[in-house]
Amino acid sequence: MFGFGTPQIIIILFIVLLIFGVGRLPEIGSSMGRAIKNFKKGIDGKDD
Repeated sequence: MFGFGTPQIIIILFIVLLIFGVGRLPEIGSSMGRAIKNFKKGIDGKDD
């Protein structure tokens, strides 16, 4: 779709690592996972 290959993804991950640091990556990953989960629930119409 956007033409991202392996080298581009590695460069992006390296830049993210430099910006946020190793300590915050698990926190960022879990918050992104929750956001995607909530987005999918919103699309499906499954409200609590």
